[in-house]
Amino acid sequence: MLFFENVTLRRGRHVLFDEATFTVHAKDKVGLVGANGCGKSSLFAMIRREIEEDAGNFNMAGNLVIASVRQETPAVDIPALDYVLQGDVELCELEDALAEAEQNNDGLTVSELHQKLDQIDGYSARARASTLLNGLGFQTAQETNPVTSFSGGWRMRLNLAQALMCRSNVLLLDEPTNHLDFETVLWLERWINTYPGAVLLISHDRDFLDRVIKRVVHIEHEKIQLYTGNYSDFERLRVEKIAQQQSQFERQQKHIAHMQSFVTRFKAKATKAKQAQSRVKALERMELIAPAHMDSPFSFEFATLDFSHSPLMQLNDAHMGYIASSTDTVTEAGTTDSTIILSNVNFVIRPGDRIGLLGPNGAGKSTLIKALAGAHSDDHALTVSGERIEAKVLNIGYFAQHQLEQLHPEMSPVQHFQHEYPDATEPDIRKFLGGFDFQNDKALEPVAPFSGGEKARLVLAIIVYAKPNILLLDEPTNHLDLDMRHAITMALQSYEGAVLLVSHDRHMVRTVCDSLYLIANHTVAPFSGDLDDYAKWVNEQRLEDKSALENAPDKNESNDTAAPAEAQISKKEQRKLDAQRREQLKPLKKAADKLEQQLEIAQARSDEIDALLMSSDLYTDDNKSQLAALNKEYGELSKQIDELEIQWMDALEALESA
Repeated sequence: MLFFENVTLRRGRHVLFDEATFTVHAKDKVGLVGANGCGKSSLFAMIRREIEEDAGNFNMAGNLVIASVRQETPAVDIPALDYVLQGDVELCELEDALAEAEQNNDGLTVSELHQKLDQIDGYSARARASTLLNGLGFQTAQETNPVTSFSGGWRMRLNLAQALMCRSNVLLLDEPTNHLDFETVLWLERWINTYPGAVLLISHDRDFLDRVIKRVVHIEHEKIQLYTGNYSDFERLRVEKIAQQQSQFERQQKHIAHMQSFVTRFKAKATKAKQAQSRVKALERMELIAPAHMDSPFSFEFATLDFSHSPLMQLNDAHMGYIASSTDTVTEAGTTDSTIILSNVNFVIRPGDRIGLLGPNGAGKSTLIKALAGAHSDDHALTVSGERIEAKVLNIGYFAQHQLEQLHPEMSPVQHFQHEYPDATEPDIRKFLGGFDFQNDKALEPVAPFSGGEKARLVLAIIVYAKPNILLLDEPTNHLDLDMRHAITMALQSYEGAVLLVSHDRHMVRTVCDSLYLIANHTVAPFSGDLDDYAKWVNEQRLEDKSALENAPDKNESNDTAAPAEAQISKKEQRKLDAQRREQLKPLKKAADKLEQQLEIAQARSDEIDALLMSSDLYTDDNKSQLAALNKEYGELSKQIDELEIQWMDALEALESA
């Protein structure tokens, strides 16, 4: 489908990648990985034919339809559903032509256009668009709201829905999970896994990559390298490759040193001159092996804390909500009315706590963090009642997306630090900023043109420098690449203070948090399971919500109208029907339970191998065969887990449909 032959792509004079040769086939699920600025988005632009390759040849199979997500949303007043429908260009063209033909009373053309609409399944298009909006978290009532009424994050969801609406052969997704919550990410995973075309995906969410992709295109040092498997497979194979490269490099350096020593000793001796010259030529011809390294521009850690009081913070019988606004601003609850989001909250944070917050979008995760942040939250619409107790020494580090907008565009990273910490010296500031990859002139440049990732890094740097003893992190990983996410995760693991984290990055939640709390139905309560259990809870909630919707009484029916006698069923007959219903559903439930059990067994073995592969002893010459066997088994298990997950989801859908 997509053919790259010795392709070179530049940005100005800078080479992004050179002589890349690979092919993307139909139904491929490919992840593009590499540091920010390596050329991933430029590769997408080349596929969309917005830019041309500088050398080599890039070709596509004929009649390909490529879909991608808009980065900007036009300020239009059309309903959200109509905006999503615009993703199917052919459908819109046919509907416009049909309207014109009907206006002209052209019966023959009307008939032909109706036939074409039927061929592209046009009559179910609105239902498909509605399903996409629902999957991405929109309520049915919001489908008629104008696009301009939605905030930036929700507009990006509309753009994603529009791209998914396109009946495409190739789907380009650049950071699609940035504005999605955990539940919506799960839905998107399922959608991509059933998408019949090829998917090229840029994402810094490693769990999302693991569950979606089957191949990796890695861009590094101006070269493209292909790997088979998901992201975890890529990481292991890359580590193994680097270990082998380092071993080869060290052996070659010893060989070069030996040959150079011979040349130095005997080049001047007539009897050895010819042999010495031969070795000089051999050294010149030798293809040098580069030293292996794992480049990461980030290196920072949290300072050691002095004694912290316990508890650090406590809420007793707290109620949280938002006051009515004079404008039509939508609150987290999705309403402009004054409303309570969380009730009777009793919550304690102690030194060393690692707490992850789970819950549906709008349930109140950000509301709880804002309430805990207090004056730091800068949300004047939030109201909190009840008792809030703070430790005598409390230094809150609060990260939220709105803080990126509060940076001063004209100021540099160094100036931001000087503004926040007047006593800090510039050399100390620049040394500290270097750990967040604000090197040399970058530390002195105005932040106005900085990317979202660079601004997020600067805000995090300011927070880390303040030596907080409690961190309140609301989606800290949005816009950050995998290297920075890894650096934060490593720093948090050695952090002595308390952490409260909201993140759709499951890998970060899994590796950082020791306990989970579920926020749902206006309550905050400990969640006894792990993230896999939470995914099951989400599916169960979806089933219950659908069942409640289907069983809801018809609003058009009058409540005081008695049902006909023949439609009335006795309690005994109803129990009999319910029993028959349960018997009919048993095979479907049994199949879903069996797949779930198989999935748990495979996942347990995968986790076991994952732990074994962390041992450095495996990467020696003596253990090559064992390493190869474990990698092979892990790869097979990864494929098995992917297949079982799809089968399990299908089984749940079958049970839901029944």
